[in-house]
Amino acid sequence: MELKLLGDEMIFETTYTNNNYPIILKQNALAELNQYLKADEQNIVLIDQDVYRFHKDYIKSHLKDQDIKFLTVMSGEACKQMSYFESLSEKLLSMNITRQSQLIAIGGGATGDFVGFLAATLLRGIDFIQVPTTLLAHDSAIGGKVGINASVGKNLIGAFHRPRAVIYDINFLATLSHIEIRSGYGEIFKHAILNSEADTLHLMDVYPSIKELAQLKNIEDYLKMGIETKLKIVIEDEFEGGVRKHLNLGHTFGHGLEYLTKIAHGEAVMIGILFQKVINKNRNMYDNTSSVHLFINYLKELGYPLNVLNHADIEQIFKYMKKDKKNIGQTIQMVLQNGEASFTIESVSKEEVLDAFKELKSLINE
Repeated sequence: MELKLLGDEMIFETTYTNNNYPIILKQNALAELNQYLKADEQNIVLIDQDVYRFHKDYIKSHLKDQDIKFLTVMSGEACKQMSYFESLSEKLLSMNITRQSQLIAIGGGATGDFVGFLAATLLRGIDFIQVPTTLLAHDSAIGGKVGINASVGKNLIGAFHRPRAVIYDINFLATLSHIEIRSGYGEIFKHAILNSEADTLHLMDVYPSIKELAQLKNIEDYLKMGIETKLKIVIEDEFEGGVRKHLNLGHTFGHGLEYLTKIAHGEAVMIGILFQKVINKNRNMYDNTSSVHLFINYLKELGYPLNVLNHADIEQIFKYMKKDKKNIGQTIQMVLQNGEASFTIESVSKEEVLDAFKELKSLINE
């Protein structure tokens, strides 16, 4: 991974053996999209319908080619349905796309996942560009994972397909809701934990409550940290055979909670990290009673919806956890922390999950 700093501009370059791509992070980065448009080929923008409503004038003002086709797609996880994937595939094929055509995903993580999967599968693979518009998507836009949901769980139908470029315009963040900010912060915080205790404590100091977090002060610095962390891991292990699994910290329980309660992805991940801390504590690993209480209080200050645990059906969550891609046979595998910035994949029993959930519900209500 290479990082170039040009004034207020951050340009990361992947360092694979081939098919590398840039990640551009700055204000007004959208203008950089023009250099990646293909001349004499179809460039088709698939954009989250809400993003289009809020930002269409801003987006079109930055594009030199005013003949680019725009297709709006359903917002959020709704677009990641098989029926919708089939519908959009037929639509794009009816537009006579070729293998030289290019899709451009403008939206949050779900939009990028969906459009990336279209690009990976149509005509056995065409180019696409990621233009993330949320905090959360700083994570999902990088690394080449694309996919849609199945009726039994999230992201169970997918592929690895690298984008041609990632263009991250900070200006899009101005319209994010508190929920979207908390959701994106969940992935930023996860990356801090993966990096070091110092990074984790620094974030907690900079953003002690939702008031400070909502202001997104110095957010570019923490997006840079998150991108660097993600790149370092995925370049070492692109296809998730080893260390890339650590990026699933908080996701085994979090995905189940998200699927059952419909809270935002990053909010569920943050609660999943808390759940992992309880498991750690009970195994006498990295966490203890004090660190668990500290994290609960922090999540409350930021407004994370811990109350959903009071009404969640742990049997249903556990059923979902059994669908996790990290699992081996019928054994649930979780990312646990065994030291500062040190993680391991461990088997977790149903009894252990049920006991930790019962304890966690008691702790959040103290």
